[in-house]
Amino acid sequence: MKKFLFLAAAMLIFALPAANAQKVNTAKELATLEKADAACQDAKKASKGATWVARGKAYADAYMAPTKELGHGVPEQMLLMNAGQPEGAYQSEYAGYPAIVYSYDYVDVYIVNGMIECWNQKKAIKENLAQTAIESFAKGYELDPKQESKIASAAMTLANSLAQQADVMNSMGRYDEAAEAFVLAYTAQSLVPSTTPNLNNLYNAGMLMTISASSLQGDEAAAKFAAASDVFNLALSQNFADTEGNIYYYLFHSYYGQREKNREESLAKAKEALLTGIKLFPKNTTILDGLMSFYTAEEGVGDPAELVDMIETSLKEDPTNYDLWFGRGRVYNSLKNYDECIKSFEKCVELRPNEFDANYFTGYFIVEKANAAIEALNSNSNLSYDEYNAENDKINLIYIKAIPWLEKAYEINPSDVGTLEFLNQLCFRLRDMDGMMDKYNKYHELYKQTR
Repeated sequence: MKKFLFLAAAMLIFALPAANAQKVNTAKELATLEKADAACQDAKKASKGATWVARGKAYADAYMAPTKELGHGVPEQMLLMNAGQPEGAYQSEYAGYPAIVYSYDYVDVYIVNGMIECWNQKKAIKENLAQTAIESFAKGYELDPKQESKIASAAMTLANSLAQQADVMNSMGRYDEAAEAFVLAYTAQSLVPSTTPNLNNLYNAGMLMTISASSLQGDEAAAKFAAASDVFNLALSQNFADTEGNIYYYLFHSYYGQREKNREESLAKAKEALLTGIKLFPKNTTILDGLMSFYTAEEGVGDPAELVDMIETSLKEDPTNYDLWFGRGRVYNSLKNYDECIKSFEKCVELRPNEFDANYFTGYFIVEKANAAIEALNSNSNLSYDEYNAENDKINLIYIKAIPWLEKAYEINPSDVGTLEFLNQLCFRLRDMDGMMDKYNKYHELYKQTR
């Protein structure tokens, strides 16, 4: 999914000749729709599936007509050749880049570096074109299942156009319209048995509904969150699974957003969404963070120790599950139990010795343990100068344990500048310890080469 991309206000407007305006024959399209509607109102014709399929195609074509020449990455010259000269143009900005906007009757097209980057459809030939097309195809299949192949082809074309439009509207910040278009794309693909719907369309719709609902309040927000949860659950009921399991995090938010309407039920469902997600995707830090925040923010919903019990139980059944050990480490870090956290990541290294993340995070959380000790030391104002230095020396012995792990991580991925910078800073801190000055000089020189 694309993030919202800011479109700056126009800076300079100038006119262009409109002799070859966008090639959308509105009168012809409306006449075609009127004819298709008339056929479906005729008792004899309306009893035939083909009549409804023809109406569906007419409405689908009318929906796609204003944007049929558009596509991300289409060269500017091809746009001008196929769509004709715009009615006007102005200089603007898209995603921080200078853009020229070609203004047609139905759309404004954003050109960046000579290519179509995005567009904003300003109006439609008629309202509810895509919805009517889908309803017509459904009626055609109901009356005559033999029309399936024709419906499948036309509906898939419409679905692709809807998904493209949804993506564009999302990038323009038109989240509600984008969500509706994604749902319609899924619906179009679900009309006949021979087509397999793209469940990503439901996932995208649910995310956009959740984003939109977050900006609302009261019953309006609750209703949109509820719609989002329905969409997510429909996707999950059809075995949708994104590779990282983020659908469960968004499902959590869609339930949590309904808490003012029905608090007890909403919180229970929100918790279940996160717990299900973390069981299936124990490495997903977003879900883990969501659980920790949820347990902290809502009194009585659960103890973070529940997560430990859950993961420990799973590890008894599958003791070599790398992702479970990774998740265990994240949970113990949230509980500030650094020893168990580090133990978890050491186990990750044991399971995958050459895994960058396992080595890096073992070193990283050793440093976090030492940082916590430094913070406690600095808050103790009762120590003498010598006592403070003695304790600081002990903490440095913790810091130094991180270096072999970070060095291994850097060896695995020498292009990771973050690890190199980490080593540079850590070795500088420990430069007075035996051998550390040489390491500092090594990593400092390498780090300088990256700047």
